[in-house]
Amino acid sequence: MQDKIKQLLFQIREGNFHALAKGITLVENELDGHESLLLQLQDTQSARVLGITGPPGAGKSTLVNALLHYWVKQGKKIAVVAVDPSSPFNYGALLGDRIRMNDFYNNENIYIRSLASRGALGGLNPRIIEITDVIKNAPFDIILVETVGVGQSEVEIAGLADCTVVTLVPESGDIVQTMKAGIMEIADIFVVNKADRDAAESVYHNLRIMVHEQAVDGVETPVIKTIATEQTGIEALALEVEKHLSGHQALTDKRIQLLADKSWQLIEARQMSKVDRHVLLAHLKEALRASDFNIYAFINSFCASLPL
Repeated sequence: MQDKIKQLLFQIREGNFHALAKGITLVENELDGHESLLLQLQDTQSARVLGITGPPGAGKSTLVNALLHYWVKQGKKIAVVAVDPSSPFNYGALLGDRIRMNDFYNNENIYIRSLASRGALGGLNPRIIEITDVIKNAPFDIILVETVGVGQSEVEIAGLADCTVVTLVPESGDIVQTMKAGIMEIADIFVVNKADRDAAESVYHNLRIMVHEQAVDGVETPVIKTIATEQTGIEALALEVEKHLSGHQALTDKRIQLLADKSWQLIEARQMSKVDRHVLLAHLKEALRASDFNIYAFINSFCASLPL
């Protein structure tokens, strides 16, 4: 098994898309050998990850498609991880994003992988950190991750990406309410997409005021207007993304905090893997027979019984 994993990783580093797909499947489904693969990954801090997020209907997939058209012309090699809503029946991805990106099916410089969110609250896949690290070992210029959408608790993308683009549209409504939803503070770049629609200028103006008020050391978060379906504003967005990513390797306090957040999520997932739901249910049924049942005392007792 060890030799097979080494061979698989070699092929991934050589840019073999079939090997990459196999490696992602291995990790996503926690199949035999996935831990060995993860432990042998190298240089996962130098790859550049772009996150595209925003509320449903903001045109995220169309924006991704437009960016791919631009970067392909620049000769760049891009991996796209499109996190789709899960099927309610088998937890598989609904593959809507692949349909919208059919221009790149056979492009040797573009790799597209759809993942199911599988109920993850952050609009991402539960194994997105590990999957992204596997892709980082392949020779891509940029890894682009598109989320299902965002809400009050759905800001995981900021802990994964080196640059986060928050996409809004004129119909996004009250900017103050959007800010309360928790997505404003995660943006490295704002995009007002569908900028040819009514109220686009108002949303753009309000965002500019907001980023000016929240500027740090005089540096404001860029706000860019786009019409993704017409490639309008895409070059300006791509250049802003590249500018931001070019400086992402500096070991800043923010970057250390994001790495700490990633570590926390990985530790949490590892610890939760020790919890068997059936065992938990059996213990809970037994504990509920007591007249003085207290769920917090039960949790303390159950956790103490888990292996270290």
